[in-house]
Amino acid sequence: MDKLLSLLSENPRLTNSQLSVMLDTTEEEVERRIADFEKNSVICGYSSVINWDKVPGSEKVTALIELKVTPRRDSGYEAVADEILSFPEVESMYLMSGGYDLAVYVTGKTFQDIAMFVATRLAPIDSVISTATHFMLKKYKENGVRLEGETPDERSPLF
Repeated sequence: MDKLLSLLSENPRLTNSQLSVMLDTTEEEVERRIADFEKNSVICGYSSVINWDKVPGSEKVTALIELKVTPRRDSGYEAVADEILSFPEVESMYLMSGGYDLAVYVTGKTFQDIAMFVATRLAPIDSVISTATHFMLKKYKENGVRLEGETPDERSPLF
């Protein structure tokens, strides 16, 4: 794996100066490589992991919706995925193996908002055969980051 990408995935707030020291290269080289990664869609964005449950007034509900779909003749799953991706409620989506074809993560203000989204927007899509909705009750870890409790010490013992 590319060391620069690994460092950025662990901490996107590292400066080019810090990265250049860590990689034993110049700031200009780090800047050039990052620009290339962004141009080629290797780096698609930067984000923070936020525990929204601890932010007053930010109540929201997250659900995993599994979809069985019929691939379209000329475009397979891509056209179906593009149609679903256009909905602002969709946070993430994956093509899956197994009993369902697509895993769609959505957010809404209430359970009812998500239920209505499934009933009025997802289910009526011609290619959608069936849905299974799973509501997230509590997040313990997101993108490799523990959301609550002590972070375990990853250093090796000296003895």
